[in-house]
Amino acid sequence: MTWQDVVDLAQQWPEVIEATSYGEPSLKVRKRLLARHRTADDSIVLLDVPHDERDHLIEILPDVFFREAHYDGYNIVLAKLANAPPETIARLLERRWRGSASKRALSEYDAAH
Repeated sequence: MTWQDVVDLAQQWPEVIEATSYGEPSLKVRKRLLARHRTADDSIVLLDVPHDERDHLIEILPDVFFREAHYDGYNIVLAKLANAPPETIARLLERRWRGSASKRALSEYDAAH
C-alpha cells in the first residue's frame, strides 16, 4: 500500500478530508484525526486499536505492525505501508471513522451500502 491508497480508501466515507497533523499528511473526520502518514519511515499511525488487539496484530504480522515507546499508553498501532494488507488497514480505519463520523453520515453511508 501507499499513502495515496489509504487516502483513496478513506475517501469512500463521508466527512473524511485530507489535512496535516504534526506537519505530516493526515486524514481527519470532523476535525478528529483518522490516520497520519509518517513520511520518514512510510508508516501510518492507526488510532483506536486497543492494546490487546495491537499486541495481537504485532504478533501475527510483525513485518507490518509495530509500536514505539512514544505511543505507549495510547490505543495506537503503527503499520509499515509497503507491507500492509489493504483489508486490515481498511477495517481499522473504518472502525475509527465510525467512531468519529456524525450520525447522519453513518446512516446515509449504511443505507447506501
